[in-house]
Amino acid sequence: MTGPLGGSGHALDVITIGRASVDLYGQQIGSRLEDVTSFAKSVGGCPANIAIGTARLGLRSALLTRVGNEQFGRFLHEQLAREGVNLDGLKTDPERLTALAILSVESDKSFPLLFYRENCADMALEEGDIDPAFIARARAVVVTGTHFAQAKPEAAQRKAMKLMRGNGGKVVLDIDYRPNLWGLAGHDAGDNRYIASQAVSERMKTVLPGCDLIIGTEEEVLIASGESELLPA
Repeated sequence: MTGPLGGSGHALDVITIGRASVDLYGQQIGSRLEDVTSFAKSVGGCPANIAIGTARLGLRSALLTRVGNEQFGRFLHEQLAREGVNLDGLKTDPERLTALAILSVESDKSFPLLFYRENCADMALEEGDIDPAFIARARAVVVTGTHFAQAKPEAAQRKAMKLMRGNGGKVVLDIDYRPNLWGLAGHDAGDNRYIASQAVSERMKTVLPGCDLIIGTEEEVLIASGESELLPA
């Protein structure tokens, strides 16, 4: 089989791992989140969005994560299928709810964001969800920073990385740094994209050597490197 990138022998170009949520965007632009009265629903979480984006570009993508056994989990399943994303790695968690993110655009400098991710489905990902045969079907895997914040999803991602490297494939890291998902900011500070943390930096620095490509904003590069200035990072 010859794929869109010219490779052979792989059914998939990329598997993305990690966050999959329903995003609810406030429709009253310029309003505080407290004042928003209606929301539009969409797929959220960078791994889910990367899977959709690469599928739209003609690649054969798959998402490996968990969603809840409820209406929002089914919405994600159906929408990802409509976008052409392979769902062989999408697990339905019988106990946990699909994650939510609620957002608004208050001004050109304020974008309130509330995460509803306490014990959510995608953070229950574990090593047993990583099937070596499934990983072997792809040329690359994308792992994400948030899923290194807790032990079980971290172990799952490290297993996927090891398998992919063993297969001769590529590993991509999306740093995906959200301070309050590492317990560094309050519930109402979801829009805070950078808080320096030696503990987070040390964790991420153990991941970097196993990656072929690293994606991040300037702030995310700082947290992953542990540097305080961009040039040394």
